[in-house]
Amino acid sequence: MSRFSQFGNDLYSGKRSIDVIGRRRWFYVVSLVLLGLSLVGLLGQGLNFGIEFRGGTELRVSQVQDMDDYESRAQEVVQAPADGGTTAVTRIGDDTVRVQTGEMTSPEAEALRGELADEFGVPVGAVTSSLVGPSWGDSVTNRALIALGVFLLLVTVVLTLYFHTWKMAAAALVALLHDVVFTVGVYALLGIEVSPASVIGFLTILGYSIYDTIVVFDKVKENTDHAIDTRRWTYGEAANLAVNQTFVRSINTSVVALLPVAVILVVGLTIIGPGTLVDLAWALFIGIAVGTYSSVFVATPLLVDLRRGELDLRKHDAAVRKRRQRSQDRAARGTAPVAQTGGQPEPAVVGAPADQTGAAAPPVEQAPAPSATAGRQLHPYAQRGPRNQPRRKKRRG
Repeated sequence: MSRFSQFGNDLYSGKRSIDVIGRRRWFYVVSLVLLGLSLVGLLGQGLNFGIEFRGGTELRVSQVQDMDDYESRAQEVVQAPADGGTTAVTRIGDDTVRVQTGEMTSPEAEALRGELADEFGVPVGAVTSSLVGPSWGDSVTNRALIALGVFLLLVTVVLTLYFHTWKMAAAALVALLHDVVFTVGVYALLGIEVSPASVIGFLTILGYSIYDTIVVFDKVKENTDHAIDTRRWTYGEAANLAVNQTFVRSINTSVVALLPVAVILVVGLTIIGPGTLVDLAWALFIGIAVGTYSSVFVATPLLVDLRRGELDLRKHDAAVRKRRQRSQDRAARGTAPVAQTGGQPEPAVVGAPADQTGAAAPPVEQAPAPSATAGRQLHPYAQRGPRNQPRRKKRRG
């Protein structure tokens, strides 16, 4: 068994524990720093919208043999667009140059095609042009916002009905918005172009993020329900154990999802060039990575903070701590019940999760000490109660 597998087994069994709930304020600080950087990018630099959103003209010059100084050569031909915008020149693949500029009429685009063909030494048919109006980008944006609103509404209703509390839905939505804001902020900081494929990627990471959060919350619900029934763990301890039990699974799932996306991203940036695949891969890579972080270190700690003020949970946690204190007092006096501990003080769980107050983990009950008759094969009648033993037949005199 590898060390990572052993580490995962130890987290699941409770031999080791990452105190996510106890250190949740540190993770909140990390999230606030990430969101602050995202807002700096959004408010300072803004998003680099593609031609589909701002409108303009796109020309592609294919079959180019000489790529030396292609950017400056294309800029000299196009010059500055009439609408005051900017001209973006990028290389696609080994022999194609893409030029995006401001809006122009069809005759102007045809004239520009001829000039680009002469500059790069290709036939006019190797240069294609397409005119995009800004109204198309507005339509895409409006439909994306409508899809986002419907998605958030349905997620809220489904999570509230499934987990029987709106607080789990609220924690999941906060983690979801955390992922989207950070992903969009990275786009602004790095100047990555926002295209319709990027919008599709934003909507896709919503589904992945909520899926990972639901898996963690399902384990939280299972552990906390058991803890409330048995009164052995506080709510925070049970939630922390659930995070540890799903920690390795979340990492494995994210790595498996990130590997193919990373391959698409690297191949697109180095070989294929900018395009739909690269735009989609950027959004998926950033969103999946930050979604894994938020599901483990943001959603569950926030859920514990939202529910810690409930009266029933406060009574439950107080009862657990009181019972634990009595057990420790009995162990200190050496009067621990033999029926529960076999004549020895109750040991604490090694590496068990601590609750949000830093209390020790609950003790584990041991099997009772073996009796003097252990290992003997009892007679079938001896195993029955006295009422179940057969009556002896009376002798006839």
